[in-house]
Amino acid sequence: MSVKIRLQRHGKKGKPFYWVVAADARSKRDGKYLEKIGTYNPNTNPATIELNLDSAVQWLHNGAQPTDTARAILSYKGALLKHHLDGGIRKGALTQEQADAKLAAWLEAKAGKVDAKKDGLSKAQADAKAKALKAEKEVNAKRMAAAAEAEVAAQEAEQEEVVAEESAEEVVAEVAVEETPAAEEVVAEEAPAVEEAPASEEAASEGEEA
Repeated sequence: MSVKIRLQRHGKKGKPFYWVVAADARSKRDGKYLEKIGTYNPNTNPATIELNLDSAVQWLHNGAQPTDTARAILSYKGALLKHHLDGGIRKGALTQEQADAKLAAWLEAKAGKVDAKKDGLSKAQADAKAKALKAEKEVNAKRMAAAAEAEVAAQEAEQEEVVAEESAEEVVAEVAVEETPAAEEVVAEEAPAVEEAPASEEAASEGEEA
């Protein structure tokens, strides 16, 4: 029986979650499997991988063939390296202690790289958040400045309107003052003049009295 180490899809639509399984090569992708040896979650950054290293190496010893994606996962977790080191032990090229030391050193270096990547991602996220906050503050400051300018402009317009109204009232008052004497003159011109008696008539009246 040919055995493959491959991924079996689970999870929601748009958010896949995979099991790493050893299964008969003739079975369906999501069908029956012989053993679940790990999980793979690509929805996180970096991707989260859990693997039973001993089971994976044992299946490799038994001749199981990983798919391309499964091979990358096994390499990432050190299963292929352990399989290679175990081959060296069987041939007598290495002792168990040497193989374990090499595997431990490799796993430690790999963990350091993963931690560095996580730190870099965290720093990038923090920088992006700080940049977004700064941009938001600048936008708010501009909005507040624009509102203040609009308020000042409204106050100035209101003051100009008040001044214009006061000027108009003063003009109306001056016009009224100027028109009043003219009206009095018109009335004086229209009033009838008192007629004076002729001088001859006054003299005649004086003679008669004498």
